[in-house]
Amino acid sequence: MGLRDEIFEQPETIARLLERQTDPVAEIAARINERGVRWTYLAARGSSDYAGLYAKYLWGAVNRMPMALAAPSLFGVYRRPPAIGDALVVGISQSGRSPDVVGVLEEGRRQGALTLAVTNDPSSPLAAAAELVIDTMTGPETAVAATKTYTAQLTAVAMLSAALSKDREQHGWLRRLPALAEEVLALDAVVDTAAERYRYMDQCVVLGRGFNYATAHEWAIKLKELAYVAAEPYSSADFQHGPVALATQGFPVFAVVPGGEIFDNVMKLLRQLVSELGVELLVVSNERAALDLAHTPMSLPGELPEWLSPIPAIIPAQLFCYHLTRAKGFDTEQPRGLTKVTLTW
Repeated sequence: MGLRDEIFEQPETIARLLERQTDPVAEIAARINERGVRWTYLAARGSSDYAGLYAKYLWGAVNRMPMALAAPSLFGVYRRPPAIGDALVVGISQSGRSPDVVGVLEEGRRQGALTLAVTNDPSSPLAAAAELVIDTMTGPETAVAATKTYTAQLTAVAMLSAALSKDREQHGWLRRLPALAEEVLALDAVVDTAAERYRYMDQCVVLGRGFNYATAHEWAIKLKELAYVAAEPYSSADFQHGPVALATQGFPVFAVVPGGEIFDNVMKLLRQLVSELGVELLVVSNERAALDLAHTPMSLPGELPEWLSPIPAIIPAQLFCYHLTRAKGFDTEQPRGLTKVTLTW
């Protein structure tokens, strides 16, 4: 089983998660509501950290839940943890084995907080530390670069949001996710061709905002760990506060711009980057105006709510990184200096 296989497993993985975990997640939501939890403290590392970033926007916007992303070093290195006893303390980890993330949940439970683990291993130390567990049920992921475990984590975050809100429309969109993922995977040949255009690229920026700020980060880390591209993720707002100086003629700018409340704001910047600064623009979007502006367009399904878009939107980015890595002659299965599980304290 290789990286490409795992990318293509994602519709099946998402469908299995929805089928088997919808009722358990509803029970978890009921426990959270019973406790009257008013804010969430979330710990993660690597790609799981970006799933947490998605949770920050989704649970904040849809569920009105104040979110704080943990600094695990306060727990394991400085040993001066903040007071989190009145929070929902969440740990997200594919393996459930990173000691610093486990330590946050252990301390949260010691302080009397309600604790939740989101992991692919329900027998892991993280799951053992938590009162509540969402098993993402992806099965073994052998490629070093996380793909199906990342989209499963995003799906779990969205499932909990829908369970907390009891919103039928949210649940309806979740049921459509496997088909949406299948539709995006049909871009494989298009993305393969597009990647050839960037085979000599050694640096770029990746822009996203709002719900897709997480997508920008996840795309950038995949470009770094697989294709060894110095890819820097930015909110399109933060990019204008200094980093825009990077944007010169032909400089590669990748942007995730689905339709939604943030679309016009991001498009204003992209038009400026193309028309005034001459950047090389690659766009992932379901909006014709964004796709027409791009030198390299990659289409998302036309009907797609912004809150759900990070799940299908990361799939063309995964395909792009896979094909770019191969075009550069690098190994997609064994990125240099990396292992599947990274243990940090």
